[in-house]
Amino acid sequence: MAVGFLLLGMWDFAGSTVVHSTGAWVALAGAIMLGPRLGKYNKDGSSNVISGHNIPLAALGVFILWFGWYGFNPGSTMAAVGDIAHIATTTTLAAGAGAVAAMFTSWILFGKPDISMALNGVLAGLVAITAPCAFVSAGSSVIIGLVGGVLVVLSVVALDKIFHVDDPVGAVSVHGVCGAWGTLSLGLFAQDVFSPGTTGNGLFFGGGFKLLFAQAIGVVSVMAWCLITGFILFYAINKIVGLRVTEEEELRGLDIDEHGMEAYSGFQIFSNQ
Repeated sequence: MAVGFLLLGMWDFAGSTVVHSTGAWVALAGAIMLGPRLGKYNKDGSSNVISGHNIPLAALGVFILWFGWYGFNPGSTMAAVGDIAHIATTTTLAAGAGAVAAMFTSWILFGKPDISMALNGVLAGLVAITAPCAFVSAGSSVIIGLVGGVLVVLSVVALDKIFHVDDPVGAVSVHGVCGAWGTLSLGLFAQDVFSPGTTGNGLFFGGGFKLLFAQAIGVVSVMAWCLITGFILFYAINKIVGLRVTEEEELRGLDIDEHGMEAYSGFQIFSNQ
């Protein structure tokens, strides 16, 4: 598969598809096979919010991820070269733009600027810029991040409200949808001037549809392969050992059943004995 993509001219510098979308599409298959958490959906099809327990810790996690991304994207040069500065710049701008776009999109949709959506917007921008970070301008990286920030909010809402897929942290939206967008965006915004002799120019810079077509084939092929493989894998696991714990164990919390103690002492209504 990798050889075929290379012959078509698909590019993915640091893994918007190879890393992020691959994991997300398999996770989507797993979420569908596993089913929603207890109490997530009502009989009429409406969904209930099951909030994260600690937004400050979630924010800390996002900022740690953002910091680590400078090893992920610039580090994919595999050498201390001048391109690292450009890649770090596009990475930073896309992340910031994603946060702003997600915040304003959630503000428009929900009437309040949702911090959890803004945090996912940071990751959306980072995931989206991962494929084209070495091949696009700083200005293009802002646009890529802005679109990623909007897409992640719309995708989270669509998966929850329309498709009834229970994705507690928005992983499919962040890594799958925005990974696909980032891979396609390379076909739109790539400029040969940044890495001469590699991608060539994208659609918006006079390169025509050739690069965009190659990127689209890559996105669709990886998605199809991962979904098919994921469904087979989770089906086999479900038949052999099962995917879900019992309702009692789910309500009690897996920390008690797996480790014999609560993660947050005093917050459980069940005994750990």
